[in-house]
Amino acid sequence: MAKINIKPLGDRVLVEIKKEDDRTGKTKSGIIIPETVSKERPEEGVVIAVGEGRRLDNGTLVPLSIKKGQKVIFSKYGPDEIKVGDKDYLIVGESSILAVIED
Repeated sequence: MAKINIKPLGDRVLVEIKKEDDRTGKTKSGIIIPETVSKERPEEGVVIAVGEGRRLDNGTLVPLSIKKGQKVIFSKYGPDEIKVGDKDYLIVGESSILAVIED
């Protein structure tokens, strides 16, 4: 993996999008999936970098509970898309991360 020089700010997280391995346009039972479904934004990825945390009104820093390297599931419509070179990434607020996938 190439080194990424992007540091998310505040309570944001940089996520590498998990690519679908096999998108043939058909299910195993033969149902054809419309092209628009296969182009929907992914909801799963790997955390590449995390911000320092969220600042409370009194100035206290609350560190993020998400760590670099974790696999996460996030809200489909929360992230901002960015492209670095030929790779797609998402910047996701910690509040938009719904779950951590544990192996």
